[in-house]
Amino acid sequence: MAPSIRLSPAARSLFDEPLAIAVQGLGPRQQVTLRTSLRDETGQLFQASAHYQAGDDGELDLARCPALPGGSFSGLEPMGLLWALQPQKPFWQLVKRDVQSPFLLQLEVFEGHGERPGQLLAQAQHERAFLRDGVRRVPVREGRIRATLFLPPGEDTFPGIIDIHGVGGGLSEHRASLLANHGFATLALAYYQFEDLPQKPNKLHLEYFEEAVNYMLQHPQVKSPGVGLLGFSKGAEVSLAMAAFLKNIMAVASLNGPVAVTLIPLSYKDKTIPTLTLYEHKAKATNSKILDYSDVLDDPFQAPGNQSLIPLEKAEAQFLFVVGQDDRVVKSEYYATEVCKLLQAQGKENFQILSYPGIGHCIDPPFFPLYPIGSHPVFHKLAVLGGELRAYSKAQVHAWSQIQAFFKKYL
Repeated sequence: MAPSIRLSPAARSLFDEPLAIAVQGLGPRQQVTLRTSLRDETGQLFQASAHYQAGDDGELDLARCPALPGGSFSGLEPMGLLWALQPQKPFWQLVKRDVQSPFLLQLEVFEGHGERPGQLLAQAQHERAFLRDGVRRVPVREGRIRATLFLPPGEDTFPGIIDIHGVGGGLSEHRASLLANHGFATLALAYYQFEDLPQKPNKLHLEYFEEAVNYMLQHPQVKSPGVGLLGFSKGAEVSLAMAAFLKNIMAVASLNGPVAVTLIPLSYKDKTIPTLTLYEHKAKATNSKILDYSDVLDDPFQAPGNQSLIPLEKAEAQFLFVVGQDDRVVKSEYYATEVCKLLQAQGKENFQILSYPGIGHCIDPPFFPLYPIGSHPVFHKLAVLGGELRAYSKAQVHAWSQIQAFFKKYL
């Protein structure tokens, strides 16, 4: 019997779902190399490989067989061939722009453990999709709002979440689309550098974000009485400010977010919060000439930085702070810890912190590749973003389930 790859689900799975991989028809204890390949929408190649040995029966099940040393990872890692994907072009990030088309994953099995791949024994293709059947993608152009709404299948009402991305502008839909598969009506909201929105805003107006909240609350398929916010980096900062100043925000999940206003001043009605001062000269060069910007902002808990602090004590929402202990862009663990101390001193208990070792600035849904060094979101120079491969893969899965549980509980 010729070797073949057995996948479950067979042809297609959601990007954040596990994929069971097995090879059958090998010789007893045969040594093989498994390789996965994926091309992003620009054609850039991501690959991972691992060395394995089949069982006495010629079967190789990645859920039971540990990878041997010498590949992209070793040990019992059933999803290693997905989470260990790395770009062939250095410092390249895997981004999904068109969530309506899946990524195509190629799997190959080669003879032996050599430096160069041996004879090709088996291959398979698999689609990693972002939309479950029946999930609706609705472009939203109402009033000033520029967004995309993802609605789960069916005519029910669903808990509503607004998903706000970080610095870089544009409209990012990958996280919102995946959340909709789990039963949330999710609005991916752009706030600059998209269509007719400002290219370089000199101020962010919370009234714009308030319009998005009202849009969600008036939608017949969004559960009342309030919405949740999921923000990453600058988007998390905006989400915290929304909770402090706007009504009907029930729950906020902040992913590696500042707790003070950074880069762009924020205003609501007649109040403007200034930004933390940024000192680019405080960047440090690592031995590889890559810059570390972790110390370039004023401390928001010390004068003069505290005038930029978001008044979270005014918020009625529940907070979930998801922070990486190796975040080199935002001091997210320090910020979350200190702001929760302030809330506690006010007699509040509306917060929890999930803190992960080995996690850098980027926190994406499960199985997105680690992006530890790349273009700094503000300075656009090569910078340390932080993170370690295996720790990141575990934390992504854990945090993703915790974020969903948090929103299910409070929405």
